[in-house]
Amino acid sequence: MPYTTEDARKQLLDTVAEATEALGSALAALGEAYEQLDERNGDVLEQELFRPVQLAYGRLRRTHTAFAERHGLPSVTFEPASPGAPSRGTRGFIDDGVDAVHRADTVLATLQDSMLPVEVGDAELRAGLEEVRTLLGGVPGRAREIVRTLGR
Repeated sequence: MPYTTEDARKQLLDTVAEATEALGSALAALGEAYEQLDERNGDVLEQELFRPVQLAYGRLRRTHTAFAERHGLPSVTFEPASPGAPSRGTRGFIDDGVDAVHRADTVLATLQDSMLPVEVGDAELRAGLEEVRTLLGGVPGRAREIVRTLGR
């Protein structure tokens, strides 16, 4: 069965949507962790984790929408994710957020390694993916530091 450029673009768009949804889950989990923290620790979580993930999420959504528009493909409406039960606790929510960031980063890394963004994408899409991965790069290490110092 022949593989068309349009099929490849749809696959690329679906993969970007998958990563975007994972980042939405990360934001929900980190937002819930923030709600359970005192002001000082909440500010640290917001600056070190929530903000970079929020920026990456926004950038990836824009990248998805712009690519879809440039190529006449339908865009996805991303719904807010549910963080889960409050009984997860702060550490549980941070772990969930980091796991979701890892899922998104893995999906994007696999996409970049596939060369699909080069073959059927464009420079704007590739720049968006690179920017998102840069924003996410330090999140796991910063999360470990935050969890290590909680309660001190």
